[in-house]
Amino acid sequence: MKCPFCGSPETTVADTRLSDEGDIVRRRRRCLACEKRFPTFERAEIRLPQVVKKNGSRTDFDSGKLAASFWLALRKRPVTLEAVDAALARIEGTLLLLGEREVRSENIGEMVMRELKKIDKVAYVRFASVYRNFEDLDDFSDLVREVSDPLQERRGP
Repeated sequence: MKCPFCGSPETTVADTRLSDEGDIVRRRRRCLACEKRFPTFERAEIRLPQVVKKNGSRTDFDSGKLAASFWLALRKRPVTLEAVDAALARIEGTLLLLGEREVRSENIGEMVMRELKKIDKVAYVRFASVYRNFEDLDDFSDLVREVSDPLQERRGP
């Protein structure tokens, strides 16, 4: 590790501590050339899969875009930040557990719809109407019937 003060590559670790959550290692280092001390932080690097869009193009997974989609569907709905954060964490956790290098955007959309359905049915209908590209009122009616009839969910379409 190069010293940020003098640029010397000769440094030693003086102290190592874990964060309260245990996911970050904080190290205090000392430069052997200029004797100054500085902290470094280590965190595990987690690679989420690339997203394969409908047109076949690929892009990096963007958690900000996922959160923006949630908040757009949840606009003016009484949902807590904690509930949204938990849903986003479940989706990202599922993507990590898949262990795949690529995931189709349709699969992510389905995960979003499942989470929104648990959090807020109105937001679920909003997202589904855009995601499934509804053409007429019958599409909305079918979805609203599905959401309002709990037996429909168990029976299937």
